[in-house]
Amino acid sequence: MEIKLAKSAGFCFGVKRAVETVYEQIREQKEQKIYTYGPIIHNDEVIRDLKEKGVCVLETEEELGKVKDGVVIIRSHGVPKRVCSMLEKKGIPYVDATCPFVKKIHRIVSEQSARGAYIIIIGNPDHPEVKGIQGWAKEDVKVVFTAEDAQAVTVEEGKPVCVVAQTTYNYNKFKDLVEIISKKGYDITVLNTICSATKERQEEAERIAKEVDAMIVIGDKKSSNTQKLFEICNHACNNTYYIQTLDDLDMNQLRSVETVGITAGASTPNKIIEEVQNNVRINI
Repeated sequence: MEIKLAKSAGFCFGVKRAVETVYEQIREQKEQKIYTYGPIIHNDEVIRDLKEKGVCVLETEEELGKVKDGVVIIRSHGVPKRVCSMLEKKGIPYVDATCPFVKKIHRIVSEQSARGAYIIIIGNPDHPEVKGIQGWAKEDVKVVFTAEDAQAVTVEEGKPVCVVAQTTYNYNKFKDLVEIISKKGYDITVLNTICSATKERQEEAERIAKEVDAMIVIGDKKSSNTQKLFEICNHACNNTYYIQTLDDLDMNQLRSVETVGITAGASTPNKIIEEVQNNVRINI
């Protein structure tokens, strides 16, 4: 059997930086309680290991507001501006592990909103990154996730429009939605803020999926970028399997194939990718 492993599989720069930040705080803050606001990344294996090392995950702003001591680490997906303001007001030390590419979107949205622009965020409204981005805009902000959402966009005449994207959004879908909005004739500025690593990962996954008999996509079920990888690969290869760990993979499904492709989301640790790759090679 031939195995084609995507070179882009696994931790992206922002995720690697965020995870390393938490482990660094564990080493340095031996007497201090360490919190993350939300899971630092979307991967249960990583979160489980951090919890075993004493890191507490705060899920809500209410829980965050009750913190009296310790260090809070801002998740890689970022948070609304009000969360940072709350921590500063309470005098709680915090470390911002927001992905730099997400942080750039926060700056863009804050500046454009201050200039009076209507902000359109193309992305999943339920994703923490998008919720965080919304929190850096003023009242004129809308999240567009579907073609129907794009069609429903209505902006006051003469008001400038600024369009940004969730960093892990599907590039082709982004272009389609921008085209719908652009046809409305607004004074529009489009900033493609999709992470270049995300685009490259998606393009490589699609290319490999077209070349193999079966495709394995590894990543947490809550990971937005992994879900999009699965959609892309499943469209290109009928035998595409979405797994979180090796335990989810049924080897019998691969016994009749000659080539297998493997890719993984940006929050998938290398050890899980290697475990899947090695076991497929040995057992098939």
